[in-house]
Amino acid sequence: KLVLIMQNARNELAGIFMGHIKGLSRYQTTLMPESLDELIDANNSVRVLNAFVDTLDMKVLGFAKVVPARTGRPPYDPADLLKLYLYGYLHQVRSSRRLERECGCNLEVMWLMNRLVPDFKTIADFRKDHGPALVGVCRTFVGFCREQALFGAELVAIDGSKFQAVASRKQALTARQLEEHRTRLDEQIAQYLGQLDTADAAEQTRPAGESSRALAALEARRAELQALAAEMAARDRRSVVRGEPDAGLMHSGHGSELVAGYNVQSAVDAKHGLIAHHEVTPDANDHQHLYPIAVAAQAAIQAERLTVVADSGYHNGEQAAQCERAGITAIVPSPRTVNPHGDYFTKTDFVYDAVTDTYRCPAGATLTYRTYHTQEQVRLYATEACGPCPLRLRCTKGKRRMVARHYFADALEAMGRRARENPGWMIQRRSLAEHPFGTLKRWLTGGRFLVRGSAKVKGEMALAVTAYNLRRTLTILGVPALLQRFNPA
Repeated sequence: KLVLIMQNARNELAGIFMGHIKGLSRYQTTLMPESLDELIDANNSVRVLNAFVDTLDMKVLGFAKVVPARTGRPPYDPADLLKLYLYGYLHQVRSSRRLERECGCNLEVMWLMNRLVPDFKTIADFRKDHGPALVGVCRTFVGFCREQALFGAELVAIDGSKFQAVASRKQALTARQLEEHRTRLDEQIAQYLGQLDTADAAEQTRPAGESSRALAALEARRAELQALAAEMAARDRRSVVRGEPDAGLMHSGHGSELVAGYNVQSAVDAKHGLIAHHEVTPDANDHQHLYPIAVAAQAAIQAERLTVVADSGYHNGEQAAQCERAGITAIVPSPRTVNPHGDYFTKTDFVYDAVTDTYRCPAGATLTYRTYHTQEQVRLYATEACGPCPLRLRCTKGKRRMVARHYFADALEAMGRRARENPGWMIQRRSLAEHPFGTLKRWLTGGRFLVRGSAKVKGEMALAVTAYNLRRTLTILGVPALLQRFNPA
């Protein structure tokens, strides 16, 4: 018997060391933990997410159904749905149907939701109906990061990136295209009415219903185009997107490709790379966003003095002057310009004298102020010495050379000089501002929103930014420290 037992033991050991790893039988009865909490590790990030949402005042933020009605079917707690969405954006799960599925199979989500499984329509409506409140959640988390001294509040990098709207490029119309469509429709209506008049004169019969339907379709199409034109004029826009009027037509960043989308602006603090402020705009470029984003970031991190660095797309003299008045030092390089006249003297060859408000040309003549252009915000300088000047052929083809000076040239020159004197600013800008956009676009499936309308899009972007900042904060502080700071007691 002893020999037999030893042989069986040897065979079992051989099976253990030479066979595959075997799991437990799915039919084996086991003693499972009494609670889901025992299945979730103490250092799991889902605990931080739960603790953060529990600190929020959902009613003050503007969420609906915070206090359930006394009658009717009980609603889901908006805090639970917010936790679900934040978890989804943290793990690149944005679809309401996929989130519903996660509620029934993902242990972390089951713990987070207390085993609740809302239907996908309820989940989708929560994101759709609470855009401003979701923006408030993002601002609240930025405030928490400020209170924890996670912002350096000294240097901020500003940048913009294009995100696609829920609309096809084919649905976008420029003002010129809109006018061409209306002209063609007018011609078709006139031609159709002419054919009807000819048929009436020849006493030909034509079904009245068919005529009325055809004309009604043409008139309806023309009314739609007129409404789009009126909307474009009211918003002072150069393009309109059918089905998503809040979006704009803009370059995607991949060559000359145009997309219907939004231009998302962000301000990233240099200390830990956290996004201090963001905005969703329909503007095709960044020209008008230096001061608004800089001053909003300054307020978000509560800095009296702030240095902001941005690329040449933010080169705006008026906004540079506004930044200076607000205690913000802007560092923006001047755009690269090409001399269209070949070997002609460039503007840099003319030296400005601030005391006399004059320019000195390469030939030594003095150019004085002559006139101004309000729309272009420039003052024009000229001299009567151009006629007999020996260098005239290298200066202008006209009777005299005019030199333009921007109203806010001093602020523009100061921004450009800071960028030229220290090229490291631009290197730091790229490492700070472009990394968050790369991460967000990967999370948002290449940078495409799932909802329509400015308010809803802002809410979705706020969810993504909150998730990004939360991920960064988890990396910086860790789960135990964050839990302690959310629940100091």
